[in-house]
Amino acid sequence: MLHYHTIPVTAFQQNCSLVWCDQQMEAAVIDPGGDLDRIEAEIARLGLQLKAIWLTHAHIDHAGGAGELAEQRGLPIIGPHPGDQFWIDGLPQQSQMFGFPPAQSFTPTRWLQDGDTVSIGQETLQVRHCPGHTPGHVVFHAPQITRCFVGDVLFAGSIGRTDFPQGNHQQLIDSITQRLWPMGDATVFIPGHGPESSFGRERQSNPYVGGT
Repeated sequence: MLHYHTIPVTAFQQNCSLVWCDQQMEAAVIDPGGDLDRIEAEIARLGLQLKAIWLTHAHIDHAGGAGELAEQRGLPIIGPHPGDQFWIDGLPQQSQMFGFPPAQSFTPTRWLQDGDTVSIGQETLQVRHCPGHTPGHVVFHAPQITRCFVGDVLFAGSIGRTDFPQGNHQQLIDSITQRLWPMGDATVFIPGHGPESSFGRERQSNPYVGGT
């Protein structure tokens, strides 16, 4: 069975998630934006074997620790979509701009496209490309546990910002309504910031996409 554990990291309280297969205790970390010591402590506490880094997008609070962690552990970086290459290239500048520890740029081991899958242990998750917040944003859907790791596409009561370079509000709305909603109202999503919610709840009450 697939399990997950969320660890808020960085001054932005970004929801980094550990996901693992309980048969082999192999894990991936989604969006290690920083505070690697805290992430490592949770990996050790849970008795996990970290095998991969998965990225939803390349903003500093989500990807800031990815290069360092990959280097330290010899891990593959999987994702995001190639549309975020310019954000990856700009990670050193992003870290200075937002007062983060120095971040290194990197080349993902594997870029992700809409319809791809990623696997850890004996568990497989589905990848959907959901641009709008950034052009290369992806989400990781785990239908076997009715969960989706959505990064900064959707929040409880809000949606991702689209005022960053190459953000696009209509594209974001389309990603939510055309890519997320078909996963089902019962699907609980883990956002990049703040508490979990369900697609059904947001379809009803979210002021930006309610009633869609």
